[in-house]
Amino acid sequence: MSSKWPLLALALGSFGIGTTEFAPMGLLPTIANGVEVSIPTAGLLVSAYAIGVMVGAPLMTLFMSRYRRKSALMILMSIFVIGNLLSAVAPNYTLLLLSRVVTSLSHGAFFGLGALVATSLVPVHKRGSAVAIMFMGLTIANIGGVPVATWIGQTIGWRTTFAVTALLGVVTMIALARSLPQGEAGKMPDVKKELAVLVRPVVLRSLFTTVLGAGAMFTLYTYITPILELLANASGEFVTLMLMLIGVGFTLGNYISGKLVDRSVDGTLMLFFSLLAVSMFVLPFTATTHLGAAVSMVLWGMMSFGLISPLQMRVMDAAHEAPGMASSVNIGAFNLGNALGAALGGGVLSSGLTFAWIPPAGAILALLGLILVVVSRGGNRELVTENA
Repeated sequence: MSSKWPLLALALGSFGIGTTEFAPMGLLPTIANGVEVSIPTAGLLVSAYAIGVMVGAPLMTLFMSRYRRKSALMILMSIFVIGNLLSAVAPNYTLLLLSRVVTSLSHGAFFGLGALVATSLVPVHKRGSAVAIMFMGLTIANIGGVPVATWIGQTIGWRTTFAVTALLGVVTMIALARSLPQGEAGKMPDVKKELAVLVRPVVLRSLFTTVLGAGAMFTLYTYITPILELLANASGEFVTLMLMLIGVGFTLGNYISGKLVDRSVDGTLMLFFSLLAVSMFVLPFTATTHLGAAVSMVLWGMMSFGLISPLQMRVMDAAHEAPGMASSVNIGAFNLGNALGAALGGGVLSSGLTFAWIPPAGAILALLGLILVVVSRGGNRELVTENA
């Protein structure tokens, strides 16, 4: 059976998840007005989703392990559909907040188990490419899904955005049902053994590398609008265009790293961490014109998302006895990195510096990630030898 359609079904699922994760960020004023709360209070919807991903990833993975992976992915997507439908009809802020937590429970486990399914569909030497194809849906969501969802929310209503996203989940369930192989029967996991795998030094180093990579990315991404307004005197329309170009960069970086990671996971990480650090250090100087900002955003997007597939593969290889759990926890590590990056950017501003200093601060996290990959290579080579 061809792996093309199953991988595209997984990519469709990641497209839906990426859309529902990022769309509310562009609709916060609209949502805040709709449920009669302040914008900062509405911002807690984003925080609640991230916390739900971090907590839900390991718990949902353990629970879903008893099912066939195909069945587990469809159950997770049904939770996604229910959560978005609840968001669409939530009569007040409290229930909307709870519905976002419900939606988030599907996030980490879907990507974690989805990565396992993706790698099982292809030969060993194409595992990195398969994971990249699944994450392609997430990058395309930033190009088309999030802007369209934001437009729907602003012109028709934010509740319609969640309803349409739920419909995406239904389509994904149909695609998964028709394309994924039945797979092996699930079995109850040995919780103690899987947790023991997660706390091994080589696994913890890999997870912390993910935190640093995501942290570097979101140091800039969280404050991208005021940074562009300061450096390039960007209008609202120009910022929207730049967000779409970042999505193009995400897609290109994901595609390129997916090809490179099949040759060397650590080599790909060192390349993209190095280029990400450089792109962020020079961004305050290269993004001072509209053309310079456009080129900078595409390149920065490439370097940022080029880290995703190799970071995921690195954790799965390090925790080869419990790849499903490790893969899901790694998605939680991405979200922890998101919070770290946002906090670092806030710290830069709180210290009295301008938005122009935020990209170099993120570059420092990228350099720390590079250093961690370099010093960890010996331990990872020992692991590869042990697996062989």
